[in-house]
Amino acid sequence: MSQESLPSDGGPEHPDALPAYAERVLEVAELIPPGRVMTYGDVAEWLGEGGPRQVGRVMALYGGAVPWWRVVRADGVLLPGHEPRALGHYRAEGTPLREAGRAAEGHVPRLDMRRARWDGGADTGGHT
Repeated sequence: MSQESLPSDGGPEHPDALPAYAERVLEVAELIPPGRVMTYGDVAEWLGEGGPRQVGRVMALYGGAVPWWRVVRADGVLLPGHEPRALGHYRAEGTPLREAGRAAEGHVPRLDMRRARWDGGADTGGHT
C-alpha cells in the first residue's frame, strides 16, 4: 500500500512533511488515555475519514513517536511481532487484559476490548 492510499489532504508543502491525515491520526492516538485503547476503525470513525487500513498504514509508517500500543485490532490480539513491548505497556498502564488459554500460541494475553475500549469521551473508566 502506498501513501497515495491515504485519504487525500492536498499533499504536503514539503516533501519530508508528515501528510495531514497522518498528523490527525497521530493526534488521536495521543488523546487515548493510559490503560485504554481505540481500534483502527474507531480512529477512522473519530476522524470521519479513511478506514481501518488507512489508520493502520499511518501507524505502521509514523506511529513510533506516539503511544502506538493504544491503537489496536478490533479482536484484541496484540500487534504481531510487538507483543512483548506492547504487553509491557499494557501492564504498566493497567490496561484490561484477558489471559490466554493454554491452547493459545505462546500464551499471549489479548486485550479485554469490552473493558479497555475508549469511546473518545472524557470518562477514562477509572484509568489515569
